[in-house]
Amino acid sequence: MKSSRGTTRSLVLLFIALGTAVACLPGCNKPGENRAAGAPAAGGAPKARPPVPVLTAVAEQADIPVELRALGSVEPIQSSPVHPQITGTITEVAFREGDMVRAGQVLFRLDRRPLEATLRQLQANLARDEAQVRSTEAQTQNTDAQVRNAEAQLKNAESQAKRYANLVAKDLVAREEYDQRATNLDTARAALDATRAAVLSSRATQDVSRAAAEATKATVENAKLQLDYTVVTAPVSGQAGNLLAEKGDLVKINDATLVVINQIQPILVRFAVPEPRLPEVQRYRGTGTLKVRVTPSGAGVQPREGKLVFLDNTVDKATGTIALKAEFDNADHALWPGQFIDVSLILTTLEKVVVVPAQAVQTGQQGPYVFVVDAAGVASVRPVTPGATAAGRTVIEKGLAAGESVVTDGQLRLTPGATVIRKTGLSSPPAGAAGSGKPEAGTAAPVKPEAGAGASGNPAPAAADAGGHSPEKPR
Repeated sequence: MKSSRGTTRSLVLLFIALGTAVACLPGCNKPGENRAAGAPAAGGAPKARPPVPVLTAVAEQADIPVELRALGSVEPIQSSPVHPQITGTITEVAFREGDMVRAGQVLFRLDRRPLEATLRQLQANLARDEAQVRSTEAQTQNTDAQVRNAEAQLKNAESQAKRYANLVAKDLVAREEYDQRATNLDTARAALDATRAAVLSSRATQDVSRAAAEATKATVENAKLQLDYTVVTAPVSGQAGNLLAEKGDLVKINDATLVVINQIQPILVRFAVPEPRLPEVQRYRGTGTLKVRVTPSGAGVQPREGKLVFLDNTVDKATGTIALKAEFDNADHALWPGQFIDVSLILTTLEKVVVVPAQAVQTGQQGPYVFVVDAAGVASVRPVTPGATAAGRTVIEKGLAAGESVVTDGQLRLTPGATVIRKTGLSSPPAGAAGSGKPEAGTAAPVKPEAGAGASGNPAPAAADAGGHSPEKPR
């Protein structure tokens, strides 16, 4: 009995609630809201959404460079510290800090007087040694003459001894006379041997004198060289840095740096690219010299173009990059050692490809797309295949033709079929470089009813934004 009464009470409450809801239905809607979506209003005109203001640009055909971008640093071709090559006191500084100097230009002068005195003393010693050489040469000539005289005497003694030997054999002369001639022969031979020994001694003395003279001459040449070192010149052409030694300072050989000269014309820019791009760089480098473009800091400064001159032989294990160097003429000295600079390594150039401003390409759930505006001012979604991006422009490999108009700003408020109006007096915002698409004239397109709009007039989300998320409905 208790369960039956509970069921009856529930049924009564349900019927009361249904009755109340039916009674309230006629008064819930406001006037005009009983019309179906898109039905004519009281005046008979269809309800239309206002056009969406956007910026547009025309897809164009252009040559686009394929490049690698990196941050580089400027460094001199050669940095040469200037050191004194002798010990001495600086008597003159022949340049000013920051001057551009030429190779061989005089920079410093050191005190010459001590070296000049040493040179005069050595020159006197050389004159003495050369006189000694001449004396020994004369002695050698004299001993040579004595040898010739001894040889003549020996010949005469041999002849006399031979003749008297024949006479003794025939008993024509006394034996004593022959013995005298034989003794004379032995004496002549001994005299010749002694004279020849004197010649050898004289020649040895002459060689010693000549060696001493040559040593003194070398010392004189070294003294002259040391005297030349009192004039310190620039080893390379370039710009002089801070002056590190002043007039009157005592500097020691190879113990002090007087100034540092940086060669800045031409100049180098060092940068690095990721290891995965190395095969690409090597492939294009094999076809010819690669161009490198940099833009020095400063308003109105034009980009500078150089050439790749160095590719390191080892990948840096710590950073996973490989170092490269580019050489620039730097005639106006716009590039400065130690300066950080943006670098573009141009690998190749894509010729006559369709390009649009980079901001025109959006990314949705189905992939990259652009909004294309037709002649009637109606926007539609066009899937595209983007390629390389350079100077704020993106190559469209597939899905778009040159001359078509694309939306570059205002995509978040667009839906397929929406009517657009181009913002008057504005152009597409720059995306990195001038000329990234041709902005169209700021004329208003015809207003048309928007297909796919709901009864409330809010656009239905169709395309995704650049982050891959669907745009939110305007509130």
